[in-house]
Amino acid sequence: MQSRQLGPLGPGRPQRAAWQKDISEVKSRERVSRAIHFQRPDRPPISHGILPSVQYQFGDALKAITDKVHEDFGWDLLPDLPKEKLPPMYKPGINTDEFGTVWRVPEGGRCGIPIGFPIAENWQNYKDYKWPVFTAGVPKYRLYSGHMTGTSPDYYARGGWIVFFEQMQQLHGFNATLMDLAEDRKEIYQLRDDLLAFNMDWLDRWLALEYQGLHFADDWGSQTGMLVSPKIFRNFFKPVYAAMFNKVHAAGLDVWFHSDGNIGQILSDLLELGVDVLNCQSSLIGLDKLKPLAGKMAFRTDIDRQNVLARGTPDDVKREVRTVFDALGTPEGGIIACGSVEDVPLENIAALYEAFLEYHY
Repeated sequence: MQSRQLGPLGPGRPQRAAWQKDISEVKSRERVSRAIHFQRPDRPPISHGILPSVQYQFGDALKAITDKVHEDFGWDLLPDLPKEKLPPMYKPGINTDEFGTVWRVPEGGRCGIPIGFPIAENWQNYKDYKWPVFTAGVPKYRLYSGHMTGTSPDYYARGGWIVFFEQMQQLHGFNATLMDLAEDRKEIYQLRDDLLAFNMDWLDRWLALEYQGLHFADDWGSQTGMLVSPKIFRNFFKPVYAAMFNKVHAAGLDVWFHSDGNIGQILSDLLELGVDVLNCQSSLIGLDKLKPLAGKMAFRTDIDRQNVLARGTPDDVKREVRTVFDALGTPEGGIIACGSVEDVPLENIAALYEAFLEYHY
């Protein structure tokens, strides 16, 4: 793999002053910041991970559960959102997004599969590709928690959902992208550099708004390991994340990073890059591998959705929440209470939130 330097690693962010208020006065924005920076929040803040298909499935019954929960990111339940107004990757049918990627979505509200790619496998049309121009901020029809903006003490404003590896796949195709990485083709470097320039420009738009953190996301793992070698990740992609994360940290914001699959081989890299909050599948990686990071970064938790949430009993769910929180949290904080909810029985959703509310450091 060729070596091309894109910038220094490391968080590179300004030092923050410690919170001075009495704990009894804590509201959502401060609660989240205390949890991220290990400054003893009154309780773990709660972040919804309820996907649109679940909102359509359970409607008012789900709302009855979430109405009992003080969510700390200004999230809204959207059971009445018309499916035809969903973004292309969630809207039922065959849809094309702003990048020119074609999506097949069998069920409205459940993320579909890209089936058409604007940059051909042989790269012959790449010179003619026109990059879109995106605005930042609250999307008209937001699907993920945390897109509120502003400085209200009643919520922590987290924006983004900025992808890189996944966007490369959606532009060029999964198989083609992995093959070109393996073959070390010069065109894959050009795509990397062009996409980084696009994202850095987009980050300027996010950073012009009132946010406390920005959320990045790329699924790097399979059930058992990485989709690319750690060497390719470190040589090709790590400098990209360093450039983006340093920009966010320099503006004084927290970096949130989501990655599904078994990413145990790059945990030290994510720590070195300065990730403030990691959302990963602890059930695949193993709590024993993640526990050494407790106190060094915060975790937006993922409660075992393949087995416990989907197939366990409510008591199983509550035990799993306590086990994960005890392993990844500290007396000073470090936990953002979250569970990704899709294909989960309603009674287990209720148990999930009951466990969140019952937990104390």
